[in-house]
Amino acid sequence: MATFKDFRNSVKPNWCPGCGDFSVQAAIQRASANVGLEPHELAVISGIGCSGRISGYINSYGFHGIHGRALPIAQGVKMANRDLTVIASGGDGDGFAIGMGHTVHAIRRNIDVTYIVMDNQIYGLTKGQTSPRSDVGFKTKSTPEGSIESSLSVMELALTSGATFVAQSFSTDLKELTSLIEQGIQHKGFSLINVFSPCVTYNKVNTYDWFKENLTSLKTIENYDPANRMQAMQTLMEHNGLVTGLIYQNANQPSYQQLVHGYSDQPLADSDLMMSEDKFKELVAEFM
Repeated sequence: MATFKDFRNSVKPNWCPGCGDFSVQAAIQRASANVGLEPHELAVISGIGCSGRISGYINSYGFHGIHGRALPIAQGVKMANRDLTVIASGGDGDGFAIGMGHTVHAIRRNIDVTYIVMDNQIYGLTKGQTSPRSDVGFKTKSTPEGSIESSLSVMELALTSGATFVAQSFSTDLKELTSLIEQGIQHKGFSLINVFSPCVTYNKVNTYDWFKENLTSLKTIENYDPANRMQAMQTLMEHNGLVTGLIYQNANQPSYQQLVHGYSDQPLADSDLMMSEDKFKELVAEFM
């Protein structure tokens, strides 16, 4: 049986020292081993940005996509090879700006993919511009007088889009983050896990200390029920989205694959795609 060490490779991450993404990488590796996966049974698909590099740092199948397009690729991989566990990953700019259209539709589609977003409220790779998750008044190179746009409430958006698994964590809590990723992998449907992953180089507001002072663990809320969608929404609104833990899960809704008519039990990746000459001529004749 594989251990988390088997999901390591020889590529050294070039993230800034102290970046929260190191913990996300470790949590993915630990969670993958804990649920019994082998490296060849996992595919990590990433987008652009600092966080997009993560697919190259894990010993598994990996694909480094273009900006905002991790989810279309991840969904294609899952549909072609249903035997693979597929994790999509990226930053808040990648997933909630240029990629937001894909995020919303992947959520409502409920395809069996786990999406892990490393949320640092800033564009890090391009040297510190405002992201969709930056607060009003946030000063960056692109908003020197402070942002006048509201921060996107992504957890609330996920709930209203029909998400069946919504969770949030903080990169310093490796135990909780690992557990949430395990639950996300085992959930039969789309899993969205947002991770507060501080950028130590460009974001001097949403720091580790800031999150420690402002985050509320759902474990401390009496009688919180992650199966109660209305309570989940109300709790998010009461805490300005700054909660950690399993926010909501609906384990009863069928996944996309379960609803697709004629979806073969045999992965497309293992199917014989050779076409006979007679079949080819038959298809061509339809266009003649």
